[in-house]
Amino acid sequence: MDKQIDFKKTIYELCKEYPGVVDIMKQLGFESIANPAMISSVGRIMTIPKGAVMKGIALSKIKDCFLENGFTIID
Repeated sequence: MDKQIDFKKTIYELCKEYPGVVDIMKQLGFESIANPAMISSVGRIMTIPKGAVMKGIALSKIKDCFLENGFTIID
């Protein structure tokens, strides 16, 4: 089964579904995602597109990174 990442899901949901998302997000510049408390609090309302806007990271860069890591993107 392909790994599918739905950009409408919260970061909390994505990290529970695919723990490797944490490492990918850290690699992209979302350092605070490594903190479990952050995932459990802010991660419950934050999506990847919202986080990209807040951090000033191009969504296309994020999508490319997930594709390189074997994900199919749903958005």
